[in-house]
Amino acid sequence: MGGDSSFWMFDFFGKVMPIFFVIIVAIILLSAGRAVLQWNRNNKEPLLTVDSRIVSKRNKVTHHHDANDQMSSYSRTHYYLTFEVESGDRMEFAVSGNQYGLCAEGDSGRLTFQGTRYMGFQRYMRVAAQDDLHKRSSEY
Repeated sequence: MGGDSSFWMFDFFGKVMPIFFVIIVAIILLSAGRAVLQWNRNNKEPLLTVDSRIVSKRNKVTHHHDANDQMSSYSRTHYYLTFEVESGDRMEFAVSGNQYGLCAEGDSGRLTFQGTRYMGFQRYMRVAAQDDLHKRSSEY
């Protein structure tokens, strides 16, 4: 009797573990499939260049710690710029840290994108701000 009661655990894991495995594999495949579909949709979209203005900058920092090693951890920063186009629509794009650092809120220029993919931003030069700077420096 005691030997028979211990087999229920093996029977339980024999039936439940494959279900968990299938669910985890399905989640991974769905995530990869969504990424491929988004990549394909972006490739089908036309490459657009429009006048725009940067209305917002934000970043998101994620921290990762190794559970087995208290001394091992790393963090990653994701950078985002929000652009407003002439129609008033706003679009947020993930950008590199270098591009994020070169842009400031209020900058105007030409935004190039393809679907949800950021391709670049060419800032317009601020002539009025430079003239004001020259006036201030000549006063000293």
